Amino acid sequence: MKKTNASILIIDDQEDILFASKVYLKKYFENIHTLNNPKKIVELLSQNSIDVVLLDMNYRIGFEDGREGLYLLKEIKTLSPKTVVILMTAFGKVETAVEGLKAGAFDYILKPWENKKLLESVKQAVDKSRKEQKKNKEIENENDFFVGTSEIIKKAYSLADKVAKTDANVLILGENGTGKFVLAHHIYSQSERKNNPFIAVDLGSLNSNIFESELFGYAKGAFTDAKIDTPGRFEMAQNGTIFLDEIGNVPLHLQSKLLQVIQTKTVTRLGETKARPLNVRIITATNLNLKLEVADKNFREDLYYRINTMEIVLPPLRERNEDKIPLAEYLLEKMRDKYGRGEITFDKKVLEQIENHAWNGNIREMENKIERAVILCENNKITVSDLDLEIITPYDENPDDIQLSTVEKAAIEKALLKHNNNISKTAEELGLSRGSLYRRLEKYNININ
Repeated sequence: MKKTNASILIIDDQEDILFASKVYLKKYFENIHTLNNPKKIVELLSQNSIDVVLLDMNYRIGFEDGREGLYLLKEIKTLSPKTVVILMTAFGKVETAVEGLKAGAFDYILKPWENKKLLESVKQAVDKSRKEQKKNKEIENENDFFVGTSEIIKKAYSLADKVAKTDANVLILGENGTGKFVLAHHIYSQSERKNNPFIAVDLGSLNSNIFESELFGYAKGAFTDAKIDTPGRFEMAQNGTIFLDEIGNVPLHLQSKLLQVIQTKTVTRLGETKARPLNVRIITATNLNLKLEVADKNFREDLYYRINTMEIVLPPLRERNEDKIPLAEYLLEKMRDKYGRGEITFDKKVLEQIENHAWNGNIREMENKIERAVILCENNKITVSDLDLEIITPYDENPDDIQLSTVEKAAIEKALLKHNNNISKTAEELGLSRGSLYRRLEKYNININ
C-alpha cells in the first residue's frame, strides 16, 4: 500500500493514545509526529510543515471544559493558517467540539474512536490542506497585488526584492493607505522564511497595559486572567517574520522593552525569568517621520537604528500619477469578482476624475470609493456621482496664511545662512525645537545639504 505524502501531528497528554494513533496512521501517511506537551506547539510548528493536527481538547486533570483545546486551536490557526485541525474529545463533550468547528476546526473525533472513522477524517483533512496550499500558490503566482509602472514605486519594490533574500531588519515608511502591509508580506513571501509564520501586529491598537503580554507572552498566574502558559507574538513568529505596524506609536517606556528583545534576540514571558531564544526577522512600518521623532526625543535613537538596517519609502498616490488609472482598473476587477458584477466599467469622465484627484487617503481611499461605487452602480457604468469624490480646490489657505508662510520660510532661510546651516543654533535663534525646525524644513522644501 502506497502511503500518502503528508505530515500529521497528534497532540494528546496520554501516551497510550499517542502510541495507538501513530501506529495506525503510520500505515497510511509518510510523516507522523506526536506531542504530549501542548506548550511545545510553537516550536514544532515553526520547524515543520504540518498538514493536519489531531488535537485533544483537555490537558489538565479536573478541567474538562475544552477551553484549552479551543485556545490551542486558535494558536495553531495563527501560527500555520494552512494546517487543518481535527479535534479529539470524549463522548458527552460534543457541544465544545461544535464550538471548535465554528472557530475554524475541520472536524471532531469522539474518543475512543473507530479506526475507520479516524482514517476517513484525516484523509479528508489532508485533501483540504492540499487544496488550500494549491490556492495559496495560485495567488502567489498571480502576483495578487498591484505594483505599478512609475519609477518611484518600481524603485521601492526593487529594493524590497533585494533585501528579501537577507535577514536584515526593514523599516517601511509611508503615509496611511500606501500599502505598507502588502510590501511587508511581499518581502516575507520572497524570503527564505516564507514557509514559516508571518505574524502581523498593529502596535497602534495595542493598549499599553497588554503590550508586553501580547508581544512577549506570559506564564500561568502572571496576572488574574493568566490561566495557561501563553506564547507572545514574537514566539509565534519563531523562524519566520514578525511585522510590527505603527512602530512610531509605541510609548517611550515600552520602546526600551522592545529594544531589549531585538538586541538580545531573546524574549522573557511575563511572570518568568527564563529568556527564550528567538530566531525572527523583523519588519516595521510607520507613517511618522522617525528622524523627527528621534530629534524631538519621542523615539529612541538606538531603537531607530536597530529596526532600520534597510529603509524603504512607499510614495503617496499623488506622486504616482501614471499608476492611478491602472490601479483603479485593478481595484475595479477585484470588486467585480467580489460582488459578482463582471459587466461594470468606468464612465470616461470618471477616469478623468480619478487621474486628477489628489487621493490623500492613497490606495485605501481609492479601494473604498470603488467598492462603494460598485455597490451603488445601477447601469453597469460607474458615474462621477457613484464614485463620490470630493472636489478639492488647488489650495485651502487664505491669502493671509500664504503670506505668513512666505515670511516664516524667509526667516528660516536667513537664520540658516547666518549659522552656516547649523540646526541647533538656527533652532535656538528661532525659538524652536530641533524637531519643529526639521518639520518646517520639510514643509517648505528647504534643503540644507
